[in-house]
Amino acid sequence: MKKLFVLGTLAAVLTAGTALADTSGKKIAFSNNYAGNSWRQAMLDSYGIVTKKAVDDKVVGAADIFTTADKEVPTQAAQVQNLILQGYDAIVINAASPDALNGAIKQACDAGIVVVSFDGIVTEPCAYRVVVDFKDMGKQEVEQMAKFQPKGGNLLEIRGLAGTSIDDAIHAGILEGVAAHPEFKIVGSVTGDWDQTTAQKAVATILPSLPDVVGIVDQGGDGYGAAQAFAAANKPRPTIIMGNRQDELKWWKEQKEKDGYQTWSASIAPGVSTLAFWVAQQVLDGRKDIPHDLLVPYLAFTQDDFEAALPKIKEGGVATHEYTQEEAAAAIKANIK
Repeated sequence: MKKLFVLGTLAAVLTAGTALADTSGKKIAFSNNYAGNSWRQAMLDSYGIVTKKAVDDKVVGAADIFTTADKEVPTQAAQVQNLILQGYDAIVINAASPDALNGAIKQACDAGIVVVSFDGIVTEPCAYRVVVDFKDMGKQEVEQMAKFQPKGGNLLEIRGLAGTSIDDAIHAGILEGVAAHPEFKIVGSVTGDWDQTTAQKAVATILPSLPDVVGIVDQGGDGYGAAQAFAAANKPRPTIIMGNRQDELKWWKEQKEKDGYQTWSASIAPGVSTLAFWVAQQVLDGRKDIPHDLLVPYLAFTQDDFEAALPKIKEGGVATHEYTQEEAAAAIKANIK
């Protein structure tokens, strides 16, 4: 089943409750463990656009961004501890690990700090989680692949950032999809870090040892790099699942115009960072009905609609959406059971 952002519906839902507290003096920090690909850059751009306006409008007093110098869990744990000492009222976090940061997260909660994780979520119960069903997304990759390659065949898997909840969930979904479609077999796996350049090098390295591949299942940010690696090696072009990046969709359009090439594209929208920000603001505002787990849909494109979206994505960017406060409140209400 294709999942799309239903933005108009979200905006149309009546927002729940009214302001209970003044958050104009509240300080929200964003702890980010990685910024080395187009998705993360778009995530930071979206967050900056929305939070700058929120500060200018005096909705909050500060919304500072902190990105670690490496991808390591201890570095981000130390960063969170520093944010506690700096007196932030809330921390929005894209976490390097679902559980290894739980100690630092619990320290923040014990200090009265609101913690909202997204994308790379944490499992500490005191934190809020803006959750995308990444496992379903991985499974859908294989379901879609079965439409384009009905006879089945060998697949190459490109994984994301090792150790993250996203990588684990998408991988689990892909394995579930392959189990449901035994006509496919994963014959190789490489790590692409959700980055085109990294993925291209990794695929180029493994290609000489692989049998013929009919498709590539991945995690986004690696489709175009994989295509370049296959072209450079003079290998037959496989069906490559895409991840909503501008260069991927542009390549898809070029291939479609050439010979009708078909595929599917899906990813979490980078602007989900802005939903996490508004969740933190709403908790600080005194809302008591916000569930600790908020499920939001991933953004998918098909053969029929990706070309209409392409002109709206900036060169080198990713398809996204920045949430307004009203849309965030509506998304929260939609998750209240």
